[in-house]
Amino acid sequence: MSQITQLASASINASDTITIELVEADETPAVIIVRWPAKPTVCDPRRFPDTAAVTVRLFSEAHTMLAGIRARRRR
Repeated sequence: MSQITQLASASINASDTITIELVEADETPAVIIVRWPAKPTVCDPRRFPDTAAVTVRLFSEAHTMLAGIRARRRR
């Protein structure tokens, strides 16, 4: 049985979302899945700095959430 924990998710523009999940299964090692949009993301060059910032913040949130999960399990 697999347990899926959403670590972070964010809209990177009006139509695309990136989701980062921790997947833990009894029979295999845990993995991180990054769910990218199925098609290329298009953005105006003027919006690119905001899009990049959202993406960096998303990965940072996922990293912080994963660190918290690991810390709670060590107790």
